[in-house]
Amino acid sequence: MRLSVDSSNSDRPIYVAVCGGSVFEEEAADHAREIGAELAREGAIVMCGGGGGVMEAVCEGARSEGGMTIGFLPGDDRADANQYVDISIPTGLGEMRNMLLVRASDVVIAISGEFGTLSEVTYALRLGIPVVGLNTWELRKAGKISEAITNVTTPAEAARTALDLATR
Repeated sequence: MRLSVDSSNSDRPIYVAVCGGSVFEEEAADHAREIGAELAREGAIVMCGGGGGVMEAVCEGARSEGGMTIGFLPGDDRADANQYVDISIPTGLGEMRNMLLVRASDVVIAISGEFGTLSEVTYALRLGIPVVGLNTWELRKAGKISEAITNVTTPAEAARTALDLATR
């Protein structure tokens, strides 16, 4: 089943940015692979920062199911993309590429992550792009937990929720 954001154009796939740490962590990588595979099965385009860790794992999962992957690279060299990126976009912008990644997405999934992931989450929230979180940042405002991130507990729920939010 192919889902689309704009019901008047059912041929347009959903673009999902998957964000997370670049350092390999077994649990986060396992979650990312499962999410990537599920998104690909549903016809979504998987986007990320193009590097290692969660980014490489989500691309590996998507590719395992015949999905398309796009990496927004911080540097100038396409060769810096992980081996599972189909389309590499060398931005030359360093961490500023996080904004491009988020802006190009219909929904963001944050898996674990460090401060780069937090920047992607906040860019998405500022732009009104839905964010799904799996073992990621907790945001507080005036001492109270913010409900801005839709938190989930499993990779399958993350993929399903992201696709649902993108089609609303």
